[in-house]
Amino acid sequence: MSRKDAAEEHKRLAADIAAHDLAYHQNDAPTICDADYDALKRRLLELEQHYPTLAKGSPSQKVGATASGKFAKVKHSVPMLSLDNAFSDEDVAGFLQQMRNFLGLPDDTEFAVTAEPKIDGLSMSIRYEQRKLVMAATRGDGEEGENVTANILTVKNIPHQLPASAPDVIEVRGEIYLSTQDFAELNAALIAAGEKPLANPRNGAAGSLRQQDASITASRPLKFFAYSWGEAPELPGETQWDVVQTFKAWGLPVNPLMALCRSGAELLAQYRKIEAMRSELGYDIDGVVYKLNDLSLQRRLGFRTRSPRWAIAHKFSAEQATTTLEAIDIQVGRTGALTPVARLKPVTVGGVVVSNATLHNEDEIARKDVRVGDTVVVQRAGDVIPQIVSVVLDKRPAGATAYQFPQTCPVCGSHAVREERGGKADAVRRCTGGLICAAQRKERLKHFVSRNAFDIEGLGDKIIEEFHDEGFIVMP
Repeated sequence: MSRKDAAEEHKRLAADIAAHDLAYHQNDAPTICDADYDALKRRLLELEQHYPTLAKGSPSQKVGATASGKFAKVKHSVPMLSLDNAFSDEDVAGFLQQMRNFLGLPDDTEFAVTAEPKIDGLSMSIRYEQRKLVMAATRGDGEEGENVTANILTVKNIPHQLPASAPDVIEVRGEIYLSTQDFAELNAALIAAGEKPLANPRNGAAGSLRQQDASITASRPLKFFAYSWGEAPELPGETQWDVVQTFKAWGLPVNPLMALCRSGAELLAQYRKIEAMRSELGYDIDGVVYKLNDLSLQRRLGFRTRSPRWAIAHKFSAEQATTTLEAIDIQVGRTGALTPVARLKPVTVGGVVVSNATLHNEDEIARKDVRVGDTVVVQRAGDVIPQIVSVVLDKRPAGATAYQFPQTCPVCGSHAVREERGGKADAVRRCTGGLICAAQRKERLKHFVSRNAFDIEGLGDKIIEEFHDEGFIVMP
């Protein structure tokens, strides 16, 4: 690949990743599953390894997304960085070897490393001064987050006061989450009240915490696990394990599955133990986090631009199941994009009943040769958006025909076209009807009143649908 081609691909990837970061971190509404996002990031890093100058200003050098503006901004005294990912046993072995190489240690050196579940929630930094909780902030872009102190004070398992043995100043960091049972009960209550249900526990936790009315947050059963720290002039220990256990002694909730491992083999054994327990934990996790236990070695290893050299997240493989594709429906979005949605025979994947899955676009349908009636492999990668991974061809029914993507809008009948961009056809086919199309009108109205636009309270998606269908509101 020439540098020009690499730069063009890198530019596209960077734009896609930035948009996904904004949707996930600021809007609490991910538009892509974790596995697909990780694949985009890995490809971006591959290009940067071949052409290092592409890394300047790249998403690979950033963490999270800029604070939304709904809350006052807080500059982190110590940046809240992200973690590099491992996807295989070999990646974990590579992580351990990189630490040995950096520290100049023999290849047979074994480290003491902590292993704990990677909670799928919202990262939080909680500051105590004179042992009193004085401030709490979201991760934001790693350098600057949102001040959500009033809301954090309503989370029942976070102490407002630390004991006398705690230092004068310490920032405790961890994860806000919703248990799966609390999430199900909260969604049932929202549906009963005629409100839109939450997409998943992670989105539910983030949306519940980032309410401008703290009484709403107080009504949500949020929980917290502490696992790290930011500013801490006097740490209560010389190892990762000792500090976290001291947090526990102070009354802060810590994960009971955290373990201290003495070798790479023990790390992988703990990973598999936690993976086997995943469906029974009662809260969502998407991997296991490893951290070098010795804090003096952590300090020697230091940090890269966006992640520590002494920690890594070992991600779980996506959970899969097989089921039947019963139909393919086309949804029309605000910009006229025609998005295919797979309607599936309901199947349980990762403890959740899945009946719909994304098919992305017509090229993806053609590439996978997905046909109505097929037996398909469904995956909840990252426990977010279900997707069809592949077709079980030997179970394809006789007479199953290749799917013909519509050339006209299924709502208004206008032509649907794929625009040419840089000599290549756009991946998305779009309705050309504009505001003639009822689907586009509805989606634009929903966007108009949303919190990312005019933020009009009391006008949710359901009301917009009803008002449009009754003719009370027609144009945005």
